[in-house]
Amino acid sequence: MTHPLRAPYPPRSGETLLPWDQRPPAVHPKVLRDELVAAAEWVSGYLSGLPAGPVVRPMPPGQRAGLREGRLGGRTGDLGGVLDFVRDEIAPFPTGNGHPAFFAWVNSPPAPAGVIAELLACAVNATCGMGENALMDLERGTVRMLAGLAGLPDGTGGVLTSGGSMANLLALATARTWFLTRRGSSDGPAYDRDHARLTLYCSAQAHMSVSKAATCIGLPAHRLRPVATDAHDRLDPTALRAAVAADLDAGLLPFCTVSTLGTTATGAVDPLRPVTRLCRSVGMWHHADGAWGGLGAAIPALAPLYRGVDELDSMTVDPHKTLSVPVGCGALLVPGPEHLHTAFAHQASYLAADEPDALPWLSHATIELTRPGTRALALWATLQHLGRDGVTDLVEHYLRLAEQLRDRITSEPRLELLAGGPWPVACFRVTDPGSGDPDAFHTRVARRVQDNGRAYLATVAVRGRTVLRACLCNYRTTEDDLDLLISEVLHAADADDHPTTTPTGRPPDRR
Repeated sequence: MTHPLRAPYPPRSGETLLPWDQRPPAVHPKVLRDELVAAAEWVSGYLSGLPAGPVVRPMPPGQRAGLREGRLGGRTGDLGGVLDFVRDEIAPFPTGNGHPAFFAWVNSPPAPAGVIAELLACAVNATCGMGENALMDLERGTVRMLAGLAGLPDGTGGVLTSGGSMANLLALATARTWFLTRRGSSDGPAYDRDHARLTLYCSAQAHMSVSKAATCIGLPAHRLRPVATDAHDRLDPTALRAAVAADLDAGLLPFCTVSTLGTTATGAVDPLRPVTRLCRSVGMWHHADGAWGGLGAAIPALAPLYRGVDELDSMTVDPHKTLSVPVGCGALLVPGPEHLHTAFAHQASYLAADEPDALPWLSHATIELTRPGTRALALWATLQHLGRDGVTDLVEHYLRLAEQLRDRITSEPRLELLAGGPWPVACFRVTDPGSGDPDAFHTRVARRVQDNGRAYLATVAVRGRTVLRACLCNYRTTEDDLDLLISEVLHAADADDHPTTTPTGRPPDRR
């Protein structure tokens, strides 16, 4: 008998109504297996064939408009159409970070172990926010692995996030709660009074996600203090101390300093111990944004720069940068994980833990309730495939390539190396940009390299000048790719004087 409030599902004319276990999203096991096999074969061929193709392709305006249109038909579709759609409409137009000649941003290719793990985690489909399950415990374990690699103390906890931006947001929110709680002003009029005086400090080279996170927790721009850097692009502790002292004299409340471990522009590492000493002396939280360079303590050549890392209050690490875990997999690591729970734990009758002695759910350490298990399994699989020695070897591979690239730039009379390191990045310019605005010239050079499709780099502002920036974060990059990049830059610079183009509007192929 049909329930009086539920109308029967009406079959279309000429169709037989199938039971729900045979209607979409359900699918016959054999069909699912065949489509998974076809998808796996395509993925393998796609990844292996990336180096032979262009880094990026221009997307036809019609295809771009079609994707944006978001048209949904009324009839059920063929499951095989998913692979067809990706092959024809998505895969030909990537960001480019899978290609070994991609040098623009800190975007890595996906590690094969992570690709496999993401598929498997999607099948399990457990949330890592509430309800005890194996993937939640695995996340706790992978956080401990990351903390060990980062040089943080035993007992460090934390959560995996979508990336460094979310990790930095969680860190600043935690620091604020910690600071105000210690002052006895975590609520009420005292909260309003003290929150209106909070000030935040970071390097002038800090990632833009720090200022965005500050805005999200209610700090206006005029209470964010970008601190001057030294000749090596590191935060200057003397300038930081002066800024903090001035704010204290003005009756403001310095609550947190953010150091950067591997700046986006030049790969610089801020000094940790002097900053921590200052933070301790005035009662501030010390957070380190190590989205790119958070694992430097595990690398012998970089370890001296990370002395004092074990004294931090929190750290951001992005496994989808340094370790090639598929995006998005970031992490916030906190030696005192109880501070996360103070900031984010909320109760609800429908979310009571099943066991009275269970560990706090991971949703109590972040703003997410429903959280994907793909992060934990993809990170675990990548770490297991690498091992500790493999992590070191991978980063050292990038460091060697960066040093070789800097050597090539230095030995080329037409190029000038301006900055770079210790993390694997090189910032450089063409020595003779000709007449006109040199900043605009280098922007045009980068655009021509990108449009030509054989290599890809970006620009960045360094000490008030627009420069070409190349970073190394692709495990498939070779010395041949470095030579290709230099060649493409020089050809693009020549094209500024001789702007001959092909019929498609791209620079001619000079290889």
